[in-house]
Amino acid sequence: MTDFAESIKELSPKQQELLQNLHSGGQSHLFKDFPHASLESRKTLASQLEALDESYPTGILGYTKRARELLEDSRNGVNPLDGWIPSVPKGEAFELGTTEYQETEAIGMQELGCIGFVLVAGGLGERLGYSGIKIALPTETATMTCYLQYYINYILSLQQKYSTGKQLPLCIMTSNDTNDRTIKLLEDNNYFGMEKEQITIVQQGQGVPALTDNDATIARDPDEPFKVLTKPHGHGDIHELLYRHRVAKNWIDQGIKWLILFQDTNGLAFHTLPLMLGVSKKMDLIMNSLAVPRKAKQAIGGIAKLENKATGETRTINVEYNQLDPLLRATGSPNGDVNDEETGYSPFPGNINQLLFQLDGYHKALERTKGIMPEFVNPKYKDESKTVFKKPTRLECMMQDFPTVLEGEDAKKVGYTSVPADLCFSPVKNATPDGVALQAQGIAPGTAATGERDQYGAFRKMLRSIGCRVEQGDKENHLGIDVDLLPAVVLDPSSLTCPGELKNLFPHPDKVKISKRSTLIVRGDAVVIESLDLDGAMVIQGKSDELITINKEVKNEGWIFDRDETSDDEVIKMRGYQIARKETDEGL
Repeated sequence: MTDFAESIKELSPKQQELLQNLHSGGQSHLFKDFPHASLESRKTLASQLEALDESYPTGILGYTKRARELLEDSRNGVNPLDGWIPSVPKGEAFELGTTEYQETEAIGMQELGCIGFVLVAGGLGERLGYSGIKIALPTETATMTCYLQYYINYILSLQQKYSTGKQLPLCIMTSNDTNDRTIKLLEDNNYFGMEKEQITIVQQGQGVPALTDNDATIARDPDEPFKVLTKPHGHGDIHELLYRHRVAKNWIDQGIKWLILFQDTNGLAFHTLPLMLGVSKKMDLIMNSLAVPRKAKQAIGGIAKLENKATGETRTINVEYNQLDPLLRATGSPNGDVNDEETGYSPFPGNINQLLFQLDGYHKALERTKGIMPEFVNPKYKDESKTVFKKPTRLECMMQDFPTVLEGEDAKKVGYTSVPADLCFSPVKNATPDGVALQAQGIAPGTAATGERDQYGAFRKMLRSIGCRVEQGDKENHLGIDVDLLPAVVLDPSSLTCPGELKNLFPHPDKVKISKRSTLIVRGDAVVIESLDLDGAMVIQGKSDELITINKEVKNEGWIFDRDETSDDEVIKMRGYQIARKETDEGL
């Protein structure tokens, strides 16, 4: 008996079989120290490999087999888009306040009572200078409502206003890093008012093995010799998790007709949800991507229709910006990706990874594919020989690649809804110094301060769209980030879920004026602001059993965003300011 065979005898039969297969399948280097290692060390590696094997649909050997195929294609320069011809996709673009927007939103509002929500929340806040999970960050500092609370408040408001007695479910995809802390955040806050059974948590696995070369040799962890190095497999795993945990099937049984996939720190995520629903309903879409106007060659993926002349297949899908322009040039468009003369934007709108699915069609594809998305590999080579990597790589998958698994007529039922970013997209994903560098290049910084700025700005835009007089605030610079935080307007989901409800809250918009130094916060659905001349700060807290009607002129010291670059508080530190609440009118 070999030393290796002897060294695994004390492991479980399942682990022995797996390790033997890996040993003979090109991964023997993982076990070179086994004969002299402690039983605890051998069990540590065996347990990790067993978990990795179970979490990947075809096991580790299936993973490395697929990796070798994709790595060979990468080494040979094979382009996965060869044979596909791009053209302008089907979809609709909107501007807030237009008749087209209002009519389409009205169609979608009728669907708001039968939608389920899927939050992709696997991220930590370390990159932002925050020690917690990202969904625990406040969306803004006027109310300090964290992202998870904001999302749940929105869902509960839809449930109260539009659902005919059914609960609207929420599924949260967590990671190993965020799972326990997400559960604790929910439990500590009594699920923010949601019933515990409304929430399903699906945990992404520990990742996939990192690979060191074109032979898909699994990398050992440099810090722990009896562990392999793993890397995230990508947010495309959400589809497999929704299949495995029967989420889509269960929701259909509960009468849910739509499913929205959204990411963790975009506070503008739901302003345009009924608009998306209206587009999906009108165009009979199985998948509808929320998009933003995109300049030609801008560094954001573009949504395009692709047609394969050889097979007759068509698909509407995100194409990365560095692939779109050369693909257009290679297939009969010599100028590549260019701006449209009429709109000033590329005809290929920018993908922001907020995806709306018609649930029956989505579930049908999940049942056939088990939710497994196509994978890709992106190794960084040390030299032109393309044999050695600069650092280990791995296979990845993306949730927006779902159209690749649709077949027949279903593949044609994919489109987009395009809306300016200031109404729908302001993710908080970058540390302030990184945001400053991006700002200098004319790119959205994506910091906590700009996320807060855009929260207030989206509400200001909505109010102006119906005729309210909302003055433009002064620009300030905090920690190098340009922001116009005032007037700070927060309309809690309990008072407003979409622009289509604005005139319920402000029936006489011509009688509403908000000065540039003001703050307005409104909570509760039993509030009507008939007339308001605000020059200062006002907080209105509605009551469920009593209609509050506002007819007021308010002038007070208000709230001030004071510069604070020395605070140890992480929320203040990442912004460079905090609010001094000088004087507030309670709206009574």
